[in-house]
Amino acid sequence: MTEGTNVGNAAPASADPLLAELQRRLDYRFTDLRLLELALTHRSLSGRHNNERLEFLGDAFLGYVVAAELFDRYGDAKENQLTLLRASLVRGKTLADLARALGLGEFLKLGSGELKSGGFRRDSILADAVEAVIGAVLLDGGPEPSRTLILRMLGDRLERARPGEVSKDPKTRLQELLQGRGEALPEYEVVEVVGSDHAQTFTVSCRVPALGDSVSGKGRTRRAAEQQAASEALDRLGGGAL
Repeated sequence: MTEGTNVGNAAPASADPLLAELQRRLDYRFTDLRLLELALTHRSLSGRHNNERLEFLGDAFLGYVVAAELFDRYGDAKENQLTLLRASLVRGKTLADLARALGLGEFLKLGSGELKSGGFRRDSILADAVEAVIGAVLLDGGPEPSRTLILRMLGDRLERARPGEVSKDPKTRLQELLQGRGEALPEYEVVEVVGSDHAQTFTVSCRVPALGDSVSGKGRTRRAAEQQAASEALDRLGGGAL
């Protein structure tokens, strides 16, 4: 990994004013701007050179950093409490909100179809882009700048996280919400599995008749992907508050 520099350090400015502005918002200056450009490139624009691999890397490092931070902060918390806290901090809706706080959507490079359909506002695309940017910083500057970025973006969300306050996982909460409304229960289906056996990523579809549509989630395991999909469904149903 090459050594990155903070925005405050003397370094040549990006020739692209948009990339320069994003680096200012990230408070990080890239040594290799190609990594940042790749992190912003959605697969709808390029099937070969897009941000999916960086998203994979960033997702893994994000999960590690949040897990380690919670582990250090809450020495008396039980494993299931830490798991639920981590899930609430790295779920798609949370990451999409972080992207909106950065105004990340205005920097994304999308294909014409996604542009016309408002892809720069879509939670899944925004969340993936955040993970890709984290992965890009990790490759460009190493673990510490990427960790600093993660903790800074999570900010108050991390400070407010408390063991025991997230009492039920998203799948359980979604089921209870739908049962309480007399609605049909969700149906989960694995739609894609990518990666080698020891580094797989699952994509799961969650069909919720009450929404009239399906939502999706990704994770290192089928269960993690189902939980993320359930979180997205809860948010759309107005039951996502923790």
